[in-house]
Amino acid sequence: MSAAPRRIPTTILAVVITLLTLSLVLYPEQGFKAGLDGLKVFWDVVFPSLLPFFILSELLLGVGIVHALGVLLEPLMRPLFSVPGVGAFALSMGLAAGYPMDAVITSKFRKQKLCTRVESERLLAFTNTADPLFMFGAVAVGMFHSPQLGMLLAIAHYAGALLVGIAFKFYGVRQKRHSGDDDVVEAPGATARGNIFKRAFNEMMRAREEDGRPFGKLLGDAVNDSVKTLFMICGFILFFAVLIKVLTLGGLVPLLAAPLTLLFNVFGLDASLVQPFIAGLFEIDIGSAQAAVVEAPLVEKLIIVSFIIAWSGLSVHAQVASVLTGTDIRMTPYMIARLMHAALAGVFTLVFYNMGWGQTATEVMAPLMPMMAAVADPSQQHWGLSLIVVRNWVLIMGGVVLLSLIWHFFRSARIVAWSTNSRPKRKF
Repeated sequence: MSAAPRRIPTTILAVVITLLTLSLVLYPEQGFKAGLDGLKVFWDVVFPSLLPFFILSELLLGVGIVHALGVLLEPLMRPLFSVPGVGAFALSMGLAAGYPMDAVITSKFRKQKLCTRVESERLLAFTNTADPLFMFGAVAVGMFHSPQLGMLLAIAHYAGALLVGIAFKFYGVRQKRHSGDDDVVEAPGATARGNIFKRAFNEMMRAREEDGRPFGKLLGDAVNDSVKTLFMICGFILFFAVLIKVLTLGGLVPLLAAPLTLLFNVFGLDASLVQPFIAGLFEIDIGSAQAAVVEAPLVEKLIIVSFIIAWSGLSVHAQVASVLTGTDIRMTPYMIARLMHAALAGVFTLVFYNMGWGQTATEVMAPLMPMMAAVADPSQQHWGLSLIVVRNWVLIMGGVVLLSLIWHFFRSARIVAWSTNSRPKRKF
C-alpha cells in the first residue's frame, strides 16, 4: 500500500524527462547554441567571480577567522535573526558574490556543526541574495541602460531580504531540538563575558588547532573542492539554458502563459510580461533580459525583474539543493522564503518607484555612473571582476562588523549604567 502513491510522481517524472529528451533530439541545433550561451555566461562571469570566494571561504574557515568573526558578530545576528554570529559571514558572502555562495557557506556551517538545522534554514532563508554587481551592472546598465535603476532594484531587494530574515526569526521556535543538533559546537567565546576581541582571538586559535591541517594541505583542499563545486554549478547553468530553449520551441511556455495572463490582468500588469516572467521562473538572467526589452510600462517591467531576481530561478534552486546534499537542511523553508522575498521585492519596487526613486536616483548615483558602465562592459569583465567582488565583500563585512561592535558596546554601556543606577543608596 505504501508503494502505490510513489508510482504517480515516478511516472510523471519519467514522462517529463522523456519529452525533454525528445525535444532536444528535435531541436539539436537550437539546444547546442543555448548550451554555448550558458557556457559563455559561466566562463565569462560565474567562474572568475566565484572561484576566489570559494577558495577564500575554505581558507577563512580552516584558519579560524570565520569563528573569530562569529564572536564579533554574535551581538548583532543573534537578537536580529536568531542565528549564530558566523551567519553574518554567509550573509556578507551572499551579498558580495551572489547565488549560490550563501548556500555553500551555510552547508559548510551545518557540516561543521556551527549551527543547528533550524538555524541553518533561517540563515538560508534571507542570505540568498543577488550581488550588487549583478543588479547595478548586468541589469540596470546592461539590460535597462539606466544605471540609476540599480539603486531602486538593490534597495527593494535587500529590504525584502531583511524582512524575510526578521520573519524567519520566529521560524522553528516551537520545534523540538533535532537529534542531529546534539553535537553542535557552540563557540565558547560567543556567549562568554570579557573583552570581545580577546574572546574572538581565542576562538580563532581554538578553531585552527581543531582543524590541524598544514597550510599547503588546506590550500589544496580549498582549490579542489571549489573547482568541483563550480563545475557542478556550470552543469546546472547549461542544463537550464537548454531546458528553457526547448520548452519555448516545444510550445510549453505559451501553454503556461494562458493562466498567468489572467493573473497578470487581475494585478493590472501588461500581458507582454508573462513570457519573460515564465522564463525568469526557470533562469534569472534570461527572464530579466526578456523583461527589459518588451513594450510595457517601465514600473511594471521593474516589478517583474525585481520579483525574478528575488525568486532567483529554478536553476539557482537546483544548485542550492545540490550544495545542501549531505546535510539535513530542508528545501521547503527555503522555497517559502523565496516566494516571500519575491513578493516583498516586487511590492517595495512599486512603492519606492512611486516615491520618486526612479527619477531622483540619477543625481545620487551620478559619481558612480562611469564605474557602473565599466562594470557592465563585457570587455572589462576579466580579472578585474574578481577584484571588484572581493572589494565589495571586504566593504560589506567591515560594515557589518562595525555595526555589531557598536551595538555590543552600546548594550554593554547600557548594562553598566543600569547596574550603577540600580545600586541601593548607602545610608550614612
